[in-house]
Amino acid sequence: MTIEQIYTGCLAQGAYYITSNGEAAIIDPLRETQPYMARLAKDGVKLKYIFETHFHADFVSGHLDLSRQTGAAIVYGPNATCEFDCISAADNQLFEVGNIKIKVLHTPGHTMESSCFLLIDENGKDTALFSGDTLFLGDVGRPDLAQKAAHLTQDQLAGMLYDSLYTKILPLADDITVYPAHGAGSACGKNMMKETVDSLGNQKHMNYALNQPNKESFIKAVTEGLLPPPAYFGMNVAMNKKGYDSFDDVLKRGMKALNAAEFEVAAETTGALILDTRAPGVFTNGFIPQSVNIGLSGDFAPWVGALIVDVKQPLLLVTDENKQEEAVTRLSRVGFDNVIGYLDGGFNTWVNAGKETDKVNRITASEFAAEVNIGEDKVIDVRKETEYAAEHVQDAYSKPLAYINDWVNSIDTNEHFFLHCAGGYRSMIAASILQARGIRNFSEVEGGFGAIAKTDVPRTNFVCQSKVLPQNA
Repeated sequence: MTIEQIYTGCLAQGAYYITSNGEAAIIDPLRETQPYMARLAKDGVKLKYIFETHFHADFVSGHLDLSRQTGAAIVYGPNATCEFDCISAADNQLFEVGNIKIKVLHTPGHTMESSCFLLIDENGKDTALFSGDTLFLGDVGRPDLAQKAAHLTQDQLAGMLYDSLYTKILPLADDITVYPAHGAGSACGKNMMKETVDSLGNQKHMNYALNQPNKESFIKAVTEGLLPPPAYFGMNVAMNKKGYDSFDDVLKRGMKALNAAEFEVAAETTGALILDTRAPGVFTNGFIPQSVNIGLSGDFAPWVGALIVDVKQPLLLVTDENKQEEAVTRLSRVGFDNVIGYLDGGFNTWVNAGKETDKVNRITASEFAAEVNIGEDKVIDVRKETEYAAEHVQDAYSKPLAYINDWVNSIDTNEHFFLHCAGGYRSMIAASILQARGIRNFSEVEGGFGAIAKTDVPRTNFVCQSKVLPQNA
């Protein structure tokens, strides 16, 4: 028997590849299936089952393509209604893979069909728990995503999650290995550990959600401080339930090379958004006007999902050399399948064609320190609220990037302001969005708060509740 975690850092997502005696199972696969197909061929095993812990909201699973290519059955837990052939398993139902068994543990709460899969080894011993979004390391799944579909409140779902964890998971042996669907950085929880594998015994000891004295305190603890889910979550759930275009078709469409003239016509006639995936430090020095910069070097796909409200939005790509396939692939993982082409030769093609370009006014932290007048100048911090609360530039406004579509209209276009994040990745995203909307009266700080903290600019961790960006001020 082998168990392999296939972890994708950009999505903070864990898929699992299991083999035993010539048969295999894959749990929560990514959208692109070729790596799995190659691995199955290399190992000389037959894929028997594709297990899905639930209908995922934060990424589009590869279950359909993988099933079509291998004939493997797709297995969900109870209450799963698919618009394709699948097995909606019964609670405690057993599935054999070679010499091992995988037991379905129905654990509703995160969603109604949410289930964990308990691996029982060749000797009949409970060995591993594939816990999906029911149990994370250090946290549990958020109970607010399925409210509309389940016709239940957030608190009611949290109560169901409590029952699932305390009656189905906590009684299991301490030496069982926990393999969660997500780790730190995922929007599916709020307090996840950076580690991706742990023992159930350690989670029983240190996970706050597993140490609540009663259901009421559990509900309060797991619902407190939840941020609104990204807009694309609901659309990804629908794709996972109803089906989607083959990844091969999506890739073929997206890999259409366009010269500068063709790219310009496509941008003008299709309503496509120009997505520039180069690094912030490169983008700032020159880009196609109206482009939005979300660099492949960071949490690319989640930020696309958080900031571009419709997965059907047509996209045109500007990438570094030979990075267009990676960009199309990572976009498809979060359901953005409508890439209609990329600029052949990258930004240099645009420049060599004599087309108009734009720049962002980026300054160093030292320049910021020399120019800013604390208490008089406006400083906008686009980091998360928790980062801001830990320490921030004195008198800075907290305006998280995730909510830019809400606060952008409150910007006074006549008053200069400074813009920063932690290291420059998120603030360049914000800068590109602002400029695409005609707001140019700012300076973006290279290196972000990390660089600012090395200067003598006054900082504080005092959060003034009234420090809200005033409308048009």
